[in-house]
Amino acid sequence: MSFHGHTLKRMLPKTYLRKHVTHDIHVALTYFKNLVPVMDRFVYNDGKTKDLMSLTGTIPTMFSGKTYNIPICLWIEETYPQTAPICYVKPTREMMVVTGSYISSNGEILLPYLQHWNKDECDIVSLLQVMVAMFGETPPLSMRPHPEPEQTSCGLQYYRQAEVLQDIDGSSYLPLAREDNEPFQQENESNC
Repeated sequence: MSFHGHTLKRMLPKTYLRKHVTHDIHVALTYFKNLVPVMDRFVYNDGKTKDLMSLTGTIPTMFSGKTYNIPICLWIEETYPQTAPICYVKPTREMMVVTGSYISSNGEILLPYLQHWNKDECDIVSLLQVMVAMFGETPPLSMRPHPEPEQTSCGLQYYRQAEVLQDIDGSSYLPLAREDNEPFQQENESNC
């Protein structure tokens, strides 16, 4: 979906620096095609909520020679560009957050670029480029380990070497023993 400047400007409440924010988002969307601007409700740590503009989607990151699409969400407050966006990785159900120097246990991104935000030198595109570089060195997410499938008791019953016997007429057969050592039913018998 293509977002033009006038569409973005209409999405933003008048409390934002609409021209500046619209420009920065538009430039970011030019370079990062898998991000989408969305007005949504943000919940602060103290429980307060506010409708904020966000950029949600994935950014491509190279790690060990492969490209991975890292799901993220950047929340842009009304005070942007004076304040840095609030940024999170957004793992899918198959993923888990890898905590580290720049990622908290709840997925918040804590890059030095954000901590030393300068409204005259920093912008959304540069922030995304820093994320791509940092996530390429230390991925913020990993795939959840899949548990080993449980083996049923049937699979555990027979681990002994099969003994092949020959009948008087030369035909081969396998002798089977029941777990309870009771004899097997004879032909045409029923236990009903």
